[in-house]
Amino acid sequence: QVQLVESGGGLVQAGDSLRLSCAASGRTFSAYAMGWFRQAPGKEREFVSGINWSGGSTDYADSVKGRFTISRDNAKNTVYLQMNSLKPDDTAVYYCAASIAGFSRIRIGTSYVYWGQGTQVTVSS
Repeated sequence: QVQLVESGGGLVQAGDSLRLSCAASGRTFSAYAMGWFRQAPGKEREFVSGINWSGGSTDYADSVKGRFTISRDNAKNTVYLQMNSLKPDDTAVYYCAASIAGFSRIRIGTSYVYWGQGTQVTVSS
């Protein structure tokens, strides 16, 4: 069992930065690939970014590529999402999730077995 707790969301202006954190319980954190997803009001949940167990492989949605950076610290059981040059379209609830599937499925939400409760990110124009 892994529990995930996100933090770091908030209200910012367009062009600002935020860093989201996701703290995981349990001693097997390094066994999981981790992902960030987001869901805006009236829209389906979408993949944002993913990282493999070691941090050596990462993936990003086209909409955030070049602006967001995912990283992890297995010693701290934490995964991060650094978000720069934020846009109003980035407004959503952001969720972190843990997956035991291979990295080839990092973008697939159903591959994830544990989810956090989400943190709200609001970007004003």
